[in-house]
Amino acid sequence: MPACLQIVRSRVYVIPPIRMAALRICKRGGAPEPRRGNLAAGSAGQFGSDSVGFSSWVLPISAGYAVDRRQAAGGAATCHGLLYVGSGRRKIYPRASLVNGGVSSLEDSGSRESTLCVSDPPEDASFSGKLAPSRDVVDGIGGISRSSAGKKGMKFRRRVQGGNKLARYTAPRRSNGKSGQDKRVFLSEDDISAILSSVTYESSIEECNSVLIRLEKHNDKTALRFFEWMKANGKLKGNPEAYHLALQAIAWKEDWEIAGQLLHEMVADSGCTLDAQAFNGLIYVCAKRRLVPWGTKWFHMMLEREVQPNVSTVGMLMGLYQRTGNLPEAEFTFAKMRNCSIKCINAYSAMITLYTRAGLFAKSEEVITLMKYDEVVPSKENWLVRLNAYSQQGKMEEAELVLRSMVDEGIDLDVVAYNTLITGYGKVSDMQKAMEVFNRLKSAGLAPDETTYRSMVEGLGRADKYKDSILYYQKLRKSGFKPNASNFYTMINLLARHDDSEGAKEILEDMRAAGCQCSSIVTVLVRAYGSVGRMHRVLQILQACFYKNVLFDATSCSILVTAFVQHSLIEEALCVLREKKWRDSDFEDNLYHTLICSCKEAGSCDDAVRIYNQMPKSATHPNLRIYCSMIDVFSIMDRFADAETLYVELKASSCVLDMIAYSIIVRMYSKAGRPEDACLVLEDMKKQNEIVPDKYLFLDMLRTYQKCGLLEKLSDTYYWILKSRVELDEAMYNCIINCCGRAIPVDELSRIFDEMIQQGHLANTVTLNVLLDIYGKAGLFNRAEKVFLMARKQGLADIISYNTIIAAYAKNGDFRSMTYFVQRMQEAGFPVSLEAYNCMLDAYGKTGQLEEFAAVLQKMERARCDLDHYTYNIMINIYGRRGWIEGVANVLAELKSRGLEPDLYSYNTLIKVYGIAGMPEDAVKLMQEMRLKGISADRITYTNLIAALQRNGNFLEAVKWSLWMKQTGVA
Repeated sequence: MPACLQIVRSRVYVIPPIRMAALRICKRGGAPEPRRGNLAAGSAGQFGSDSVGFSSWVLPISAGYAVDRRQAAGGAATCHGLLYVGSGRRKIYPRASLVNGGVSSLEDSGSRESTLCVSDPPEDASFSGKLAPSRDVVDGIGGISRSSAGKKGMKFRRRVQGGNKLARYTAPRRSNGKSGQDKRVFLSEDDISAILSSVTYESSIEECNSVLIRLEKHNDKTALRFFEWMKANGKLKGNPEAYHLALQAIAWKEDWEIAGQLLHEMVADSGCTLDAQAFNGLIYVCAKRRLVPWGTKWFHMMLEREVQPNVSTVGMLMGLYQRTGNLPEAEFTFAKMRNCSIKCINAYSAMITLYTRAGLFAKSEEVITLMKYDEVVPSKENWLVRLNAYSQQGKMEEAELVLRSMVDEGIDLDVVAYNTLITGYGKVSDMQKAMEVFNRLKSAGLAPDETTYRSMVEGLGRADKYKDSILYYQKLRKSGFKPNASNFYTMINLLARHDDSEGAKEILEDMRAAGCQCSSIVTVLVRAYGSVGRMHRVLQILQACFYKNVLFDATSCSILVTAFVQHSLIEEALCVLREKKWRDSDFEDNLYHTLICSCKEAGSCDDAVRIYNQMPKSATHPNLRIYCSMIDVFSIMDRFADAETLYVELKASSCVLDMIAYSIIVRMYSKAGRPEDACLVLEDMKKQNEIVPDKYLFLDMLRTYQKCGLLEKLSDTYYWILKSRVELDEAMYNCIINCCGRAIPVDELSRIFDEMIQQGHLANTVTLNVLLDIYGKAGLFNRAEKVFLMARKQGLADIISYNTIIAAYAKNGDFRSMTYFVQRMQEAGFPVSLEAYNCMLDAYGKTGQLEEFAAVLQKMERARCDLDHYTYNIMINIYGRRGWIEGVANVLAELKSRGLEPDLYSYNTLIKVYGIAGMPEDAVKLMQEMRLKGISADRITYTNLIAALQRNGNFLEAVKWSLWMKQTGVA
């Protein structure tokens, strides 16, 4: 059949053939009814996730509405038909009929009404055939090209307008999916030509709209082209219905930007008024395809433009939010519905369901109360939603009242209502009442279904009804129904509690027969038996069932072995590892690593070693993660030789150590008391430029360098930390100050300390004491006192804090401040420590204040202080300076009487004293005495001896000792 080709304003309009859309009845402002089903089919009223084994389609969301196109736009929506979805069957109760291809209302007026259809087009099919002008060429309506006939064998009955010939064609469909198609109507070229023959430039808007409706039923793209023709020929002025059709067609394409532009054009260019129907077509597509952001956007735009929503708007949005679990938007929409005095029963049902699923039962009951206040009459589906809300929270008295109300309202109770009650009683473990409901169900002439038996099994299992659970589980199977995953889990847990291994084997076989994966079965089994402390039964049960399947499945094997290790059943775990049949080296390495780490975290290091010893190993390609974990395990066990052996193997292999490996090895050497070796490891790490330490490795580096006294390394590490922009937390700030305080300039130390305080971090006692020591030795007493005051306010000042600031003032010769802090120390409840006395002795002795020196000695005697080497060394030094050799001898005698022997510092002081006293021979004898006692002389020893010899004119002897000092390598 030749198509129509006509030129309009120098443009060629090629309109594909039209297919009749499925019938839907709409009222102005209402949402179009879906062609293949309604929004409830997307689990709008489904309870499945709310109760075990309970599933019912009870909440219809969309309904059909009749459209009177002769009335003005707007007005309240009135339901003229309802599409109800229940128990998997769909029933349509229309109040309209199809007469000769048109929709006729069954209202009293009996007037004929056209149909507004929402449809999703298949994109253009291939078109072929030559073009020929029709009788409307001069009117320039548009060209229509041929359409393919579709697949053979697909039957579709249609009646061509004006004819009685019955034809069969393929019907393209548009599904509920995001890219699917609903049912379409196929039109031949004859049909298209007949439709277009009635349209001319002089045709009325109503006639053009009629053609647009038919084109939209056939193909959205075709309809949009005709819509452009209408725009070009002035047929859109004051024509909102054409815009409604175009918006629906664009919505199916999800071209939301064009939809927004069309809404603006509808008002600005065509002088139309926005109404609910304009937005409902867009919201319908969003609801059907679960496009929550866009559905919400159109609703908010609707409110911003002061367009009154209707029942259909609210129903679609609430259905969308219920299916997607979007509670905040559902609450907003529900509030707007009540503010607009709209009564949508489905909205109340959706809110009750959402609150019930979220466990907000109090709010569910509030919605029920609001329904009574708003005088909304509940439907059967709403009664069921209420019943579920009370059953889920265990309020069974209220649930029974709801059931009685349903009977009083004349509603026939179905199996869904009884199942809901059974589930509720199961939740509260009142299985006597649950059995009564079960008997009532049978007395009502209803047959228990799959959900009934499943709910009974669940409830009896929770109540620990061992025999009854097994009985109903067997009834479930004998009735031809299949247990679900929850039933299997409940039964396995029940049998584990009652130590029924034979019953557990039967359930496991049922799980296999039901198609459960081996790994899932093992997971259920180990959880059930592990929770009751019978994990040792698992291996026996599996060996009697499908143990070989487990050995061939890596996932199942790993689940089983991991569970054994977590329950300290190492022998069973090692047995499974020896007998496994699967081969996957990477998976195996990961499994062994997981097991070793599990043992380490549980403190079972011996078990970790046993697992490691059984692990297959590669001499050339060791697993870095496993080796690092074992180094850590050996460090915990103080087996540092074994840990170092693994480190040597790693270095000899082709493995490249990463930051984590270096961090573990550094800690191993630090714990072993070998910080020098840890420093060597850090030097090796620095050779790999791509490694950037993390916060924890930086902390280890600082502590290691501090133990070795490597101030330069500490300074370099500090500036590396600043350069790497590692986030500094409280622990990091404290460690930097403690370790780097003496390695960086005092000003930089003050800056980092001020930064720490500004960031809101707290300094610990050690940090404050380090600052006191550094500021005191640097003579920065104002800063030192500020730090000390901060320590006292925060309650962090300890005896070391007082000792440190006393020592600083003593060394500086500030006796007044020294005495002041000694008094403050006593006021704070601390006794004057030996360290403080030593500082006072040293300060008074070196300044020649012998009376104060003697007074301090008397205080020490009254306080019964146990003098240490430092005290005696101070006394020897002071007496030696005065030339009081007899006093020095008395000090030495007292030292030895206390069971103490002179140390290196004592000998150094005595050599100096003997030199001052003119006794060089005694000084040389002290050197010999040191050798006999195994005390190595240091640089100060030799310096004091050489000075003593030179002071007494023994220059040749002094030269000899000087040469000897160089030969021994003393710097």
